[in-house]
Amino acid sequence: MNDTKILEIDGGMMEGGGAILRLSAGYSILFNQPIRIKNIRANRPKPGLRLQHSLGLKALADLTNSTLSECKVGTREISLIPNKKTKSNIHVNINTAASIGLLLQPIQIACLGFNKPEKIIISLGGGGTFGKWAPSLNYLQNVTFQMFKRSGLKIDVKIEKHGWYPKGGAKTICILYPPKKNLKPVNITELGNIDLIEGEIIITNQLRRQRDNIAERIRKSIKQQVKRNLKIETEIKYTWVNSTSPGVGLSLWAHSDTDAIISTGTILGEKRISSEKLGIIAAEELIKYVKNEIPVDNYLSDQLIPLMAYIKDEPSRIKVLEITNHTKTNLELINKFINRDYKITKEKHYFLIEYQ
Repeated sequence: MNDTKILEIDGGMMEGGGAILRLSAGYSILFNQPIRIKNIRANRPKPGLRLQHSLGLKALADLTNSTLSECKVGTREISLIPNKKTKSNIHVNINTAASIGLLLQPIQIACLGFNKPEKIIISLGGGGTFGKWAPSLNYLQNVTFQMFKRSGLKIDVKIEKHGWYPKGGAKTICILYPPKKNLKPVNITELGNIDLIEGEIIITNQLRRQRDNIAERIRKSIKQQVKRNLKIETEIKYTWVNSTSPGVGLSLWAHSDTDAIISTGTILGEKRISSEKLGIIAAEELIKYVKNEIPVDNYLSDQLIPLMAYIKDEPSRIKVLEITNHTKTNLELINKFINRDYKITKEKHYFLIEYQ
């Protein structure tokens, strides 16, 4: 057992949601710091753990042979005693549409500090590859994990079946390769030039229609909106997939000549939103970063904070359009684990976040 003094964390701090659980658990393993989280999700209509939170905590504890207190739906206080005797593979059963991207978040944070085994295989049965307020797996593959790879953490995701709310039912495999060398710092402060906007629309076969191709309408709308505002070429593909529940999900991203990757994050189709409107929403989300010359989008910024804070030998800096609630929570929470200050500089049209 770890004899380090237990760190007490108020689960109701800042936004008081599930992010505090995920981040705290990942940091607990990364920094070998026992934690106790009280007032879990105190600011939510249904306080305490939901099933997706307990699944994520149990998966992390199972992978690392850590000691986790009772962890079930409704639990408002948990403790985690970290251990780094990491297994090379685990299987996770998810009987809901819980986000796979969010379930993996504490594991990818913890993995920053692993140096063995050679690779870790996590097979997941069930869950959602797309979900509200969560990163989709195609966004993670094409944006977040690409940025991690440049620093030295390689993560691959294989999607055998997609899943949407309410039934989920995805089948996926995540392979993590713990870093063998010191991680490289994150310095992304200039957008530079963009020649191509890429994207992927994933749409389920339940939504196929003989005379009305929804995916093509979305793609056409994106291309028109981008051409009207940016005069940049687009290369957007769409893929029809089998899934237990119907759904539409998409992401756009763009690589610049400074090695930045900006993105829309994950955008979901909804009944009240037409295909054309969905395309406009996606295009406008990316256009705002290009027009403001922002190299790190709002969704990537909080994902990079753990990497920036953990890499201590060299400074890291990112330029963002705004400081989101998730980013604020991440910055404040990690300060409970390490003695390292960050700096936020506000300029006219952007913010700089720095770790010296």
